[in-house]
Amino acid sequence: MEKRSQWSSRFTFILAAIGSAVGLGNAWRFPGLAAKHGGGTFLVVYLIAMLAMGIPLLMMEISISRKLRKGAIESMRGIGKRFEPIGWAATSNAFVIVCYYSVVFAWVILMFANSWQFAGMTGKSEAASNLFADLTQTTWNIEGSSIPGEVLPCTLIAWGLIFYCIRNGASSVGKVVKFTVFAPVVLLLIMAVKGCTMPGAEKGLAILFIPDFNAFKDPSLWVDAIGQVFYSLSIMMAIMFAYGSYVGDDANIAADAVIIAVSDMAVSVLSGIVMFSTMGGTNMLDKITASGVATAFIVYPQAIVNLTDIGWVNAVFGAIFYLMLITLAIDSAFSIVEGVSAAVSDKFHLKPKTVTLSICAICGIISLIFTTQAGLAWLDIVDNWTNQINLIIIGVLECIAVGWFFDLKKVHHEINRNSKKYQAPYWWIASSIKVISPVLLIGLFIWNMIDLFGAKGGSYGGYPIWAQVAAGWVVSGLVFISGFIARAVINKKKKSGFVEDEVVWETAETVPAVSAKSVADNKKAVKSEKASPKSKGKSRKKKK
Repeated sequence: MEKRSQWSSRFTFILAAIGSAVGLGNAWRFPGLAAKHGGGTFLVVYLIAMLAMGIPLLMMEISISRKLRKGAIESMRGIGKRFEPIGWAATSNAFVIVCYYSVVFAWVILMFANSWQFAGMTGKSEAASNLFADLTQTTWNIEGSSIPGEVLPCTLIAWGLIFYCIRNGASSVGKVVKFTVFAPVVLLLIMAVKGCTMPGAEKGLAILFIPDFNAFKDPSLWVDAIGQVFYSLSIMMAIMFAYGSYVGDDANIAADAVIIAVSDMAVSVLSGIVMFSTMGGTNMLDKITASGVATAFIVYPQAIVNLTDIGWVNAVFGAIFYLMLITLAIDSAFSIVEGVSAAVSDKFHLKPKTVTLSICAICGIISLIFTTQAGLAWLDIVDNWTNQINLIIIGVLECIAVGWFFDLKKVHHEINRNSKKYQAPYWWIASSIKVISPVLLIGLFIWNMIDLFGAKGGSYGGYPIWAQVAAGWVVSGLVFISGFIARAVINKKKKSGFVEDEVVWETAETVPAVSAKSVADNKKAVKSEKASPKSKGKSRKKKK
């Protein structure tokens, strides 16, 4: 087997990880939660949750996969063979997520392509808020099976871009993120300048940054802040296991994880500035919502057509907004596929590029469900179960496996192996992984279950129970039994000669990776050597 390629530089890895962590949730969910919980109050609790849970778990996943040079499935097997199903659950859940996330990506592309329509809607808030519904022909429920004409090509474009970005793993991702990470920041800065110069913007910024101390008493504030940190950093989704497995042996994981987390938070705050200043300038502060889809496709379009009295200027800012969302969405989308691809190719000794193409094709077909008129409703159901239930349980299981059934000092050593000036203290890592994170996640899970079965009577979103069972509970069940199904398949393959890798922490190589550039150069050298007639002649003479 070929040696595993690695990121061309430390900077490239950091950019790729930031690109994965910074996604649509930063642009639309973070501002909504800040508005819900008194702005500055939410920022304070979010920072506490990031330090207590987010950064240590990010360090944990990157360090484990860097040591073992494997994706999520084999990395968890390296912690202990009985923990392999946790890796399968994380990988399977990511597989489900990318099926619908790709369609959200497609919707963003669709809105970008139709942003010219804002030019004729100046001051017409209702028309702007209906644009998304008109384009997608959504029924807002599970009825409707036809696919609107413009949605399908946008979905194909989305999947084409996803595959193009990760076709060669770390090599192609490294080239793409140098653009896709900086582009949204530049676009956000443009929108922030516009928003902050509008009359009334100061009202919105005051809400964002000035804490409401009464809000600290609300337990839902802490639940939402913990959830946002957990979902935002791309942990427990097989992504950071994949990205960590490409990290160089000389990487400073302790410092890099902090940089990634701080960058993720900075983009979230910048997105908040854009949202609050723009909504303040258009007198729409009361319409900011924690629902990402509503914010991006219904509420913000109303703000766009009220930015100025000049139609084409509004259309330009509409295009900038959706282009920004495109650059945010694409990194997260292809990183999820890469996480699944790396895990599966490692487990079955398959060619990564072939696995990536297969995953894109299979997920692309499944994603057609979410492109239909009923797609938004199906997406809402699946998203609720994959994030509010599956992801949290996976996080708890990972923490228990690593914190309580493995030598955490080994993980801590791996985190600080190349750290000189800054080292993550053991008490911080141990207390987070063994106690704080699992307790907070269990609390988050219990809260979600109380909300579902208590406040909502066991029914989510008002959808038919059979739909919730099919797209929610059944999908969750499949995610958690996927590891046991895979084990049955592997045992059957063993009878035909398949041999599993022995993944053991103590015997794992410390420098098995080579740079993506070196791999490419070696392949070119081999090709040129084969093609050279001179070399062929020499080999014939030697044979004689």
